[in-house]
Order: sequence, then C-alpha cells, then structure tokens
Amino acid sequence: MENNVDIESEGGEKMERNASIFEESDMIQEPLLLKSRINTTSQIAIVGANVCPIESLDYEIVENDLFKQDWRSRNKVQIFQYVFLKWALVLLIGLATGLVGFFNNLAVENIAGFKLLLTGNLMLKERYYLAFAALAGCNVVLATCAAVLCAYIAPSAAGSGIPEVKAYLNGVDAHSILAPSTLFVKIFGSIFGVAAGFVVGKEGPMVHTGACIANLLGQGGSRKYHLTWKWLRYFKNDRDRRDLITCGAAAGVAAAFRAPVGGVLFALEEAASWWRSALLWRTFFTTAVVAVVLKSLIEYCKNEKCGLFGEGGLIMFDINNSVPSYNTIDLLAIILLGVIGGIFGSIYNYLVDKVLRTYSIINEKGPAFRVLLVIIISIITSCCAFGVPWFVKCIPCPDHLKDVCPTKGRSGSYKSFQCPDGHYNDLASLLLTTNDDAIRSLFSPLNTNEFRITCLVFFFFAMYFLGIITYGIAIPSGLFIPVILAGASYGRLAGRLLSPIANLDCGLFALLGAASFLGGTMRMTVSLCVILLELTDNLLMLPLMMLVLLISKTVADCFNKGVYDQIVIMKGLPFLEAHAEPYMRHLVAGDVVSGPLITFSAVEKVGNIVHSLRMTSHNAFPVIDEPPITDAPELCGLVLRSHLLVLLKGKMFTKHRRLSGGETLKRYHAFDFAKAGSGKGLKLEDLEIEMEEMEMFVDLHPITNTSPYTVVETMSLAKAAVAFRELGLRHLCVVPKTPGRPPIVGILTRHDFMPEHVLGLYPHIDAHK
Repeated sequence: MENNVDIESEGGEKMERNASIFEESDMIQEPLLLKSRINTTSQIAIVGANVCPIESLDYEIVENDLFKQDWRSRNKVQIFQYVFLKWALVLLIGLATGLVGFFNNLAVENIAGFKLLLTGNLMLKERYYLAFAALAGCNVVLATCAAVLCAYIAPSAAGSGIPEVKAYLNGVDAHSILAPSTLFVKIFGSIFGVAAGFVVGKEGPMVHTGACIANLLGQGGSRKYHLTWKWLRYFKNDRDRRDLITCGAAAGVAAAFRAPVGGVLFALEEAASWWRSALLWRTFFTTAVVAVVLKSLIEYCKNEKCGLFGEGGLIMFDINNSVPSYNTIDLLAIILLGVIGGIFGSIYNYLVDKVLRTYSIINEKGPAFRVLLVIIISIITSCCAFGVPWFVKCIPCPDHLKDVCPTKGRSGSYKSFQCPDGHYNDLASLLLTTNDDAIRSLFSPLNTNEFRITCLVFFFFAMYFLGIITYGIAIPSGLFIPVILAGASYGRLAGRLLSPIANLDCGLFALLGAASFLGGTMRMTVSLCVILLELTDNLLMLPLMMLVLLISKTVADCFNKGVYDQIVIMKGLPFLEAHAEPYMRHLVAGDVVSGPLITFSAVEKVGNIVHSLRMTSHNAFPVIDEPPITDAPELCGLVLRSHLLVLLKGKMFTKHRRLSGGETLKRYHAFDFAKAGSGKGLKLEDLEIEMEEMEMFVDLHPITNTSPYTVVETMSLAKAAVAFRELGLRHLCVVPKTPGRPPIVGILTRHDFMPEHVLGLYPHIDAHK
C-alpha cells in the first residue's frame, strides 16, 4: 500500500544508500525512503494540509552534563514547584475541557433545536416545500461555516482527530495537529457540523479538543506572549507534554460521554502507547474534575436558564428501569448480534477506507472543492432526512401514553410530520431530531412497537451509508455516534423480531446492538464496555456487554483492522505497533542500519558541524571520544541537532582543540536547551558565524547524552522494535559485536522499523512469516 509520507532522517546514520539498492527496489514500495516525496499528513489523505515533514518526539531523558547539573542543583522547593504545577495543569485541563464540552452541548442543542422547531412549525402549517427549504438552507449554511473553517484555517481539524492523538502519543509529531488554530476550528467546526444534521458525533472531536487544550497549557510558557514564569519552564520537553496530552484525551472522552472512568480506560486502551501508575492517578483526577464541572453546569441549566438545553444529567441515556432477565434464546440472540456487529463493522471500516481514498482525490484540488463536497453531502443528508419519511405510513398514537403524541416541540419520540392528529411518523421521529435524541428513543424500553420493522430497516441503512460518506469531508466529525445509531437500530430490530420469545426488551437489545457495532469498528473492549455502562447507568448489563464486545471484536479482527488503525496507516503516520511483525524475527539490527555515519569528535571544528547541519536534516549525531582524550575511540554519546544550534549561537568557541566544558556549564542552564513550544525553534538560518569562526573548535561534552540506549548489532530486529517502542525512543544506537571496530555501527530510528522500509530492503522475505 502506498503512503504519502516523508519521514525526515533522524539520526546520523541516514546517509544516501547505494545506488544499486534504489535501482533494484520498486520506488512505490519504498515511499518512506524517498526524500522527494512530500508528507501531507493530518488529514492529507482526507482533506489535505500544508506540506511538512513528519518527525518523532524526544521522549527520552537526555542525560548530559547540563541536565545532571540542573537536577543536582534543584532543592526541595523547586521539586515541590514541579510536582505542584503538574497537578495544577491537569486540574486546568479538566476544567477547560469540561467547560468546552458543556459549551458544545449547549450550542448544538440550541442551534439544532431552533432549526428543528422552525421546520416542525412549518410542517404543522402544511407548508411542506418551505419546511424543506428551511431545513436544507439551515443545514447548508451551518455546514458551509464548518467547511470554511476547516478548509481555509486548519485542515488538520477535519475528522475525529483520534488517529492523530494516538499517533502523537506513539511518538509521531505531525504538523499542526495540536496547534491553537486546530483547537479553535475543532470546537466551532464540531458545533456547526453536528448542528447541521450530519451523521457525525462530537465525541471523537472532543478527544482531539482535550489533547489540544493540554498541549496549549503544557507549552512551558511563551516568550512571544511574555509568559516566562520560571515554574512553567519545567514542562519544555516532550515527556511531560505527552503525560498532559494523555490526560487531555481522557478528559475529552469524559466530557463527551460524561463517562469519567471510561475516559481513563480509553486513554489506557486506545490512545496511549506508554503508561505508568502516576499517569493513571493524573488521568483519573482530570476526568473527575470534568465530571464535577459538567454536573454543576447541568444542574444550573435545569432551571431553564440555558435555552433548549436543560434536561437530563450525567447519565445521557437512562434505561436503568429495565431489569435484564435473560434466557437461552436471549443469549443465542446476543451471540448472533456480536457476529453481525463484527461483520457489519469490518464492512464499515472497509467502505470508510475506500471513501476516504476517493475523497482525497477531490480534496487535493483545493479548499474550494472541499467546501463544495461538504455542501453536496449536506444536501444529500437533508434530502434523506426530509424525503424518506414520506414513504412510510403514519402510526396511531399508543393509548395511555404519558407523553404528548404527536410531539409538538423538538424533543420527543412522536413527530407529527405530515400525519393527521392522533398519528405520528416513526421514521421522521428518528431522522428529524438530534442524534442524541434518536439514540435515546432507540434505547427506550417503554413502547416495544414504537418503531416498525420497516422503519428500523430504513433507518439502519440511512445511518450506515450516511455515516460512511460523511466521514472524511472537511468538518470535524466523530464516528461514535453514527456507529451507535446504526448498531442500535439493528439491535432494536432484533428485539422486535424476538419480542414474543425473549425476556430482554427492545431497548436493551438496542444497547447491545450498539455495543456490537462499536466493537466491530473500533476494536476496543474494556473502555467501550465501561463507557456504555456509564452512558446508560445499567451495571446489570455488564456480563452481556462483555460477551457481545468480545464476540464482535473477534469476528471483525478476522477481516481487517480497527477503523482508527486503518486511518493511521492511510495517512502515512509511522505508527509503531505494540508487537513486532513476524518477518522481523528473521533479521537483526545490523541488517537495517545504513552507513557511512556522520560522527563528531568530542571537540569538533565549528565548520564541520555547520557543514553537516547544512547538508543533512538529521536530528542526532554520534559523538566519538578519540585520542588523546581517550586511549582508543569510544562512543561518548549522542548530541541533538537543536542543542548544537543553541551551542553554536552562543559561540563558545576556542582557537585550539581543547576541553572547555566547564566554561559552558557556567554560562548555560539546562532550560536554555529546552525544546521550544508550538512556536518556531532555533534554525540554522538564524546563526551568524564568521569565516574565521569556522576554523575554531567547540567542546560537545556538556550537551552530549552520555547514556543513550544501545543494542548489539546481532539483536533480532523484532526484539529491538519492541524495546524501541516500550522505551519511547527516537534513537537507538547499534554497537558492534566484536572489538577492534568503530565504536558504533549505526542508529535505528522509527524509519528503520517501518514495514515499507524493511520489506523494501529485503523484498524476498515473506511478510506473513
């Protein structure tokens, strides 16, 4: 499969390969090796983005002399400041994400409510054409607003954002995926998109929103905006930002589903590639803050102070009045639901992949075409929502009904549409309402015959295919809600068919159908189970929920990968899986490293460093101690490109080759070499070095990481890949097996573990063995 990606060389080993290798290998099979290829990641395959290189993140602690001096000099007060500020930041992440989640719900309910009330009132007056014009017009205006924001301001805000967050936490730094502009467009684009009636959810975008908020708060200060408080500088590194962004992703799930425990488990199971117990505490604290914020604001809105938003609480779909009592027929039906969910889910993922690849052709033509595609899908959605209900007959309102039938306002399960008094249109009740209200109606156990079988069949196909063609257009769009809607419809259909012989009611079958479809598409188990239980407040459904999720995931895994994994691959994001590929067991680390290496002496000439930085884009270079500093050449460590630039800018040069690290340690602090935030860091073009300075020398000892991770060249590539991922590395040094050779053979980076690269070098290897 071809990936539009260009992974920038990250180590000194990334020199040009022998020409024979390139001549013998198919260029399309080695896209990751080609520097002429461009990366259009962050929705490039979906909506397009600016050209940029993909880089890895530096999660490893750089233990150089400056770092050691910094930690030795920190007193108890400074350590307390660091710990306190980390907890303060996760508190702010929870508060901000909770507020944004509430604002999203408030805005969507009021905007969509106004649109649906206007349409409903015109329908009651039998002004049908005007009603359709009002519905479609409002939808197109809202959709256009979302599309313009996405296409022209932040293309990376399109889609759910979960694949990008997942890749970031894996160590992939794709351009602008967590930028402030992306956050802005994600919030307002999601509101406009959901309110426009698209079959999308705001839950996936909320995960991305939470991660963006965490990234913004965890910048470690900003010189541009004069936020240079000393405490903030502790977070100018990728390691602490990764922890904060993990908390932000968990907070996003908690705010979207009002499921704090589910948010923690989602971050653990799906988002994060690296975990530890301290992070568990912080994510749990963050989601608890989100829950408190949402609870307080929802209680405030119950007094009708928030417009059309004011009903409900933390439980979004309350079906707790249903007591699950099941028999053998119910269990067999649940197993069948799991199988159906796995099959439908795998087909759904396959079709989403094909549609996204088709849309990429349109989206690459420019922002105007992206907006036009959104408008077309909006018109199709409006025609479906308004036109399909005309083909079904009206149903008499059930007797002894507590609710008003037909419903006169926006909410409720009994839409009048074109029906006479005392009748309602069941398909319009599902299509001409908000997504949350449609789910609530499908989960309702009160009236088994509320929706006819034909209505559920129509609704299932509408949600299934509208969800497929909607994901990938230039709006923030989540997959959770479309999948829940489609799954709940065929689950309720199964409940209707089995109602004479089954003990479970239709609402519980709808819940299990939604779970089966979610398992078949997302391929998550624990987090989905807890999220659905928190959504519905029905812990008694736990055994059945676990059963249907396990079956659906197992069945779907036989056909393809989860939807987020497919999107990560399609976008060309170099994601490292938790397990090594089978063919890697037949190779060793020395088989994939390349040479010759670009190395520096411990005391290096300035001109050599500048020339190497100008001619390459490597992120790290090996530093070799040579005689007379040592008896024989030995590996001193690795020096980062960004650190070299800071050192060169300071011009701590000497006319003769001598050790001058003590002077560097006196002049610089570890914070001077900290990683810049979302703003631009120091570039080679920013340096002004005179010709006579090119002949001078600089001591690299103070900025050299003297304890890089190393593996012997005979270690299996599979074992090295697992170690690389679990340690969260960017560079892994390969050292020789036998003495008498240069002290380093090469450097393994993320690029060297990519299947396209390895199989391109060894095309004769069977990828499945």
